[in-house]
Amino acid sequence: MAVPEWLSANPSAIHIDHRDAVPGRPGQWPAWFGAAHRDRLAGHGIESPWAHQVEAAELMHAGRHVAIATPTASGKTLAYLMAIIAATAPENPSPAGPAAQPGTAPPGRRGRAGAGRAATATAARSLLGIDREPTALYLAPTKALAHDQRRTARALGPDRWPVAVVDGDSDAAARRFAREHASYVLTNPDMLHHAILPRHGRWARLLGGLRYVVIDEGHRYRGVFGAQVACVIRRLRRLCRAYGSDPVFVVASATAVSPGESAARLIGEPEPIAEVTRDGSPHPARDVVLWRPEGDVYADATTLLARLVDAGRQTIAFVPSRAQSELVAERAASRLRTGRRILAYRSGYLDRDRRELEHALVAGELNGVAATNALELGVNISGMDAVLVCGFPGTLASLWQQAGRAGRADRDALVVLLASQNPLDAYLFAHPQLIFDAPVERTVLTPQNPHVLGPQLAAAAQEMPLETADERWFGPATADLADRLTAAGLLRQRPNGWFWPRPERAADAIGLRGLGGRPLDIVESDSGRVLGQVDVEAADRSVFPGAVYLQQGEQYVVDEYAPARREALVHRQRPGYHTQPLSTTQARILHEDARKRFGTTHVATGDVELITQVIGYLRRDEQTGQVWDETPLELDEHRMVTKATWWTVPQRIIEELGFSAVMAGNAAHAVEHTAIGLLPAFAPCDRWDIGGVSMVVHPDTELCTIIVHDGVAGGAGFASRGYEVADEWGRATLERLLTCDCFDGCPACIVSPKCGNANQHLDKQAAGRLLAALLGD
Repeated sequence: MAVPEWLSANPSAIHIDHRDAVPGRPGQWPAWFGAAHRDRLAGHGIESPWAHQVEAAELMHAGRHVAIATPTASGKTLAYLMAIIAATAPENPSPAGPAAQPGTAPPGRRGRAGAGRAATATAARSLLGIDREPTALYLAPTKALAHDQRRTARALGPDRWPVAVVDGDSDAAARRFAREHASYVLTNPDMLHHAILPRHGRWARLLGGLRYVVIDEGHRYRGVFGAQVACVIRRLRRLCRAYGSDPVFVVASATAVSPGESAARLIGEPEPIAEVTRDGSPHPARDVVLWRPEGDVYADATTLLARLVDAGRQTIAFVPSRAQSELVAERAASRLRTGRRILAYRSGYLDRDRRELEHALVAGELNGVAATNALELGVNISGMDAVLVCGFPGTLASLWQQAGRAGRADRDALVVLLASQNPLDAYLFAHPQLIFDAPVERTVLTPQNPHVLGPQLAAAAQEMPLETADERWFGPATADLADRLTAAGLLRQRPNGWFWPRPERAADAIGLRGLGGRPLDIVESDSGRVLGQVDVEAADRSVFPGAVYLQQGEQYVVDEYAPARREALVHRQRPGYHTQPLSTTQARILHEDARKRFGTTHVATGDVELITQVIGYLRRDEQTGQVWDETPLELDEHRMVTKATWWTVPQRIIEELGFSAVMAGNAAHAVEHTAIGLLPAFAPCDRWDIGGVSMVVHPDTELCTIIVHDGVAGGAGFASRGYEVADEWGRATLERLLTCDCFDGCPACIVSPKCGNANQHLDKQAAGRLLAALLGD
C-alpha cells in the first residue's frame, strides 16, 4: 500500500480504500493515421495508442459525435488529436480528396434540416473564394488549459502545423494569424461568444472548414454556465451550417453517468451520442484515505503536506480559496526539515510565474504545492506521488479529477480527502460507499431556460436573422421567445425572419458565467485604482456601505456603493472587525409543476418569485468573532423568478409535537439549512448555487413551509433534481440531524455560511423531531 504507517495509524484516518494496479489495453493505429504522424508520436515515446483512444478516434473519423468519459491522465487528448491531425495536417493533401472538402458532411454523416441554406451558403463561399481548408476548434473552460493543450498539440503534431490560441490576452497579430492561417484554433466559450461568433465574417475560413470541435472538461458545463455555453454551441452550429460545414463534436470529460446523454444536451442533439467510457490506459495502485480532522482542516493539511514532502513524496494539496493556498503553502514550507520546496499555485498569478511553477512540478524541482482548482483545470499535470483534498470539492467528478493527479508508472498513488465542517462532508464520511461505489453525478443544465435562451436568441439574430427553421437549434420555444423579444423592442420581425435592429452588440449583454450582466468594479477612492470585481448578484451582500472588503490580505472599507454606475468606492483601513450582511427573503409560489407524497405530507416543485433585500449588517470582532453591534441599511429589493422544491408541514404534525409557533419556525429553518447542505450529494451543485426560505405560515400554502430554490433566474435544474430524489434527500437530511455529535448545532449540520440572518432562530433538536414526523419515522 502507498499509505505510510504514521498516517494510517492516526485516529483521524477513519477509512482507507485500496484500488489495485490496472494494466493497459493497447490498440492499433488506425489505417488512416499516416506513418509520418506515427513516427512523430514514437519520437515522444508513444509506440501505440490505447484501446479507448482508437475507439474514440475511429468514431470521430466516421463522422459521429462522441463523448469521451475516462479518468484523468487516461490520454483523452491523443484520442481526439489523432483525428484532428489526420484531417487538418494530412501527409499528402489532395485538392480532390475528402480532406479538401470540409463543406460537405464527413463520411458516415447524413444530411440534416437546413440543407437549402447550407447549399446556398456553400455556393456563396465558392464565389467569394473562401478557403475550404479543413480546420478544428478546441474549447476549454479556462485560458490556461487552452495554452496547455496548445503545447501538447505542438509537441505531438507535425512540424509547421499551424496551431493558435485565441483569448482575451491575444494581440491583433495573434488573432489575425488564427483567422487567416491556423488549422487548429484553441479558445474558450467566452471568446467564442463575445468575439468570434459576433464577427463571424472575419472567421469565415475557420467556420467554413470546421471539421471537428472539441469541448474539454465537459462535466464543468452545468447549471447556468452550462446552459449558456449550450446556447453558444447552438449558435456556432447554426453559423457553421450557413458557411457550409457540419463539424463533429467531441465532448471530453471525467468519468460520468450517461455521458452521451449529457453531451447531447450540451451540443444540441436530440438523441444521446456515442460514448467511450472503458479506459484502456494503465493505472498504478491507489489508496484513498478519508481523514477526519480533530480541529481545523487547514492545520491538518499543512502538517500532512510537510510530512509527505519530507518523506520524499511530491504532493499537491487542493484547497478551496486563494488565501488558504498561500497560508497552507507558507506554513507547510516553514515546517520542512529537508530543504525541499513547497509553494502556492492559484489563479491570479502572471502567466510567466505559472509556467515556471508548472515546469518545476513536471521537472521534479518543486516538491509540494498548495493549489486552488486553477491547477485542476489549468494544466495537464499528473504523476504526483500524493494528493491532499481539503474538503469534498462539491462533486465526485471534481474529486476524481483532483485525485487523478496522483500516480506514476513505478509508484503507487496516495490520496487523502480531509473532511471540512459542513453537512455534506459529514454525511459522506459516514457513508464511504457514496464516495467509492457511487457513479459520478449527472450533469444538470437547462438550455431552454427562457432567462438564458431569450438573450441568446437576440445574439443569434444579430449574427444572422432568425427563422422558424432555427427551432432545430434552439428548440420549439424559438418563435414564441422571438415574438416576445420583438414586443419588447429587442428584435424586429420581417417576412423572412427576426432581425436585431439596435447599434450595440447583443452578445455584450450576456455574461456566460452568470445572469447579472457586467460585474461591479471595486475602486480605491484615493488612487482610482480598480482593485477587483464582484458579480451583480453578490454585490449587495459584499460591498454595501460600511462593508469590510478583503483583497490579497489587505482590508478596505466601502465608502460608497453605486450599483447604477457599476462600482463601489473603498479606502484602505484595518478597522478591527469584519462585517456580515443581514437580509430577508420572501418567496411567493407562482405555479406548481408537480407534487407527490412525502411521508405524512407532500413535496412539490414549480416556480417561485423571490423578493430579497439586504436590511443591515453586523460588525464582528476580527479576532474573536464576537458581535459588536448591528447597523440598519435600506437597499433596494430584488425580485427573481426561479425553480424550487418545497415541503408543507400539516398543522396536526405541529400540534402532535407540541411545538409553539416559534419552535416550529426554528425547526423548519434548521431543516432548510441541513437540506441545502446535503442537496449536492444528490445533484451536481454547490451549496452556493441554491438557497432556501422557511416560514411558520406561508401565505400561499397557509401551512408551515420549507422551500429550497435555485439561485438564478429561471432555475438551473438543481431544485428540480431534488424533487426527483426527495425521499433519499429527506432521509439523508434526517440522518445528519440525528447523528451529528454536537448538541445545539454546528457547521456540520444546521449552521450555514450563507444564512441571511446570521444563523439566528435555529433549533437542531426540534428539526430532527419535525423531519422524522414528516417522514413518518
